Amino acid sequence: MKVDRKKLELAMARACMESRDLPAAAGLPRPTVQNAVVGKSVRPATLGRIAKALGVDPAELIQEGD
Repeated sequence: MKVDRKKLELAMARACMESRDLPAAAGLPRPTVQNAVVGKSVRPATLGRIAKALGVDPAELIQEGD
């Protein structure tokens, strides 16, 4: 699954969260979160943890057509 960067940034803005805070909030290593940010495929569980940390549904972060 690929994360849409613009959607992720919008969700982070809504949560008043900076990119440096997201790994700790999601309980994930920084490189794993960075993979999602740059558009690499991530596991569904990783997407779920990021979405949960931001208070959004995982479907809101998925790149269209993925």
